Amino acid sequence: MLRTRGAWTFLLPGFAARQPFAMLTLSIVLLVQHTTGSYGVAGAVAAATGVSMALFAPYSGRLADRYGQRAILVPGVLVHAVSGLALTALALAHAPLWLLFLVAVPTGASVPQVGPMVRARWGVKLKGSPLMGTATAFESVTDELTFVLGPLLATALCTTVDPAAGLVAEASLTLVGGLLFAAQRATQPPVGTGDGARSQRPRHASALRLPGVRVLIVTFLGIGSVFGGMQVSLAAFTESLGRPGLNGVLYGVFAAGNMLSGLVFGAVVWKRAPRHRLLAGYAALAVAASGLWAADSVITLAGLGLLVGVCVAPALITGYTLVESLVPVGARTEAFTWLTGAVALGQAAAVTVSGQFEDRFWDGAGFLVPMGGTALALLTLVALRSRLVPRPVEGARTRGVDHRETVTVD
Repeated sequence: MLRTRGAWTFLLPGFAARQPFAMLTLSIVLLVQHTTGSYGVAGAVAAATGVSMALFAPYSGRLADRYGQRAILVPGVLVHAVSGLALTALALAHAPLWLLFLVAVPTGASVPQVGPMVRARWGVKLKGSPLMGTATAFESVTDELTFVLGPLLATALCTTVDPAAGLVAEASLTLVGGLLFAAQRATQPPVGTGDGARSQRPRHASALRLPGVRVLIVTFLGIGSVFGGMQVSLAAFTESLGRPGLNGVLYGVFAAGNMLSGLVFGAVVWKRAPRHRLLAGYAALAVAASGLWAADSVITLAGLGLLVGVCVAPALITGYTLVESLVPVGARTEAFTWLTGAVALGQAAAVTVSGQFEDRFWDGAGFLVPMGGTALALLTLVALRSRLVPRPVEGARTRGVDHRETVTVD
């Protein structure tokens, strides 16, 4: 897969550009908690960025499908860098809370959707190739690697350099990495201007209209609740022990389990249908997340976090794999951004609720949020599992890469 012509030209800048995504929420939580003294307030501000990202990400994906990735990335990273630095300055100046919320909205709305864009480039490079499944797993592992390095980097910067250093680094990396990725024009999905190309554009057929995509959005909301609940609750737990530096280590253990599981999961040639794999993997995730709230020591929490991380990767990989069979090629970037946005929205809600739990109840009460979020998502997935069976999509032939009619040949 890595020998694919041109792959490295978008993989390396793509990795740099998506790295800040895993730093944003935790950097905001640590900065705002430092300036206000409340995890509830910090979680609410971080949630505002997550909600705005979840709402705007799908439209960013649709625009990228229609006008090209570069046209969306360049202005997006510029807005994100400016708004992120403005949020940092306002937090340090102890600005009114409403002003932090106001600036948090464009900060989240402008988060570059590099992961879905990289997946879309793989879809063009490996169309019809059996390596596409490998690429899907590889991208999920890459996402998890960012969730290993991002929290570690954010925690190290915020606790050893300055509480604002994490958010400043996030904005800077987004700007540099995003512009480098946008410069790789040769590998971005083609955007045509002729009649045939116009028929490929998803302007009349949003991926959200597909029932299977809506079910996947709910399941990814549950995964987002795991990420958000873990970030706030681990920070509060280590703070209560007087060892805040362990926060990044514990979250890194959780993300490392996710990454290693993704490596193994992606290397296996599965015979079972993706729908059945998703059901089994999600059930395991819900069971693993149900024990986090009972952890009473760093060692126990590290072990449980590792187990939860191991269970996250199969659900993520299988969900993204289902997009390939459920969504026409002309709407896949949008579909990927819906799923990414669902993770962000679930993370935002979990950060808010977990922060309130940590302020009002015992240290570690925020771990109840991943348990509840995954349980509700699992119930929805079981009830609507029939929607994940691929069905012919009306108009799919005209949105394909080749618009010519099929003919019978001898």
